[in-house]
Amino acid sequence: QVQLVESGGGLVQAGGSLRLACVASGTGFSINAMGWYRQAPGKQRELVARMPTSGSTTYGDAVKGRFTISRDNAKNTAYLQMNSLKPEDTDVYYCNTEFRRDGGYLRNAWGQGTQVTVSS
Repeated sequence: QVQLVESGGGLVQAGGSLRLACVASGTGFSINAMGWYRQAPGKQRELVARMPTSGSTTYGDAVKGRFTISRDNAKNTAYLQMNSLKPEDTDVYYCNTEFRRDGGYLRNAWGQGTQVTVSS
């Protein structure tokens, strides 16, 4: 199975910045896309940003122009640079990867989540 480990969450004041990182590990897999989602208690998980290995990057409307996703394919790592943070960005952020094992069907894996708290 593919495992994802996130890091970089924490507490920051409004207007500040944070950078999240997510490392995918395992054997015999190829990544189709990596992305970030967030979820508040009682709410649905929503897209923050998704970067496919080939194709266009997608951002959620709430973060466009403030957040940037990037990847280091050699390290199976995705980053989320979050600037101009707002209190409403407070959520648990989850890393996601869409992958194939030995050229098989597309699968999903999720990280354990990292808390981001923005104080006003």
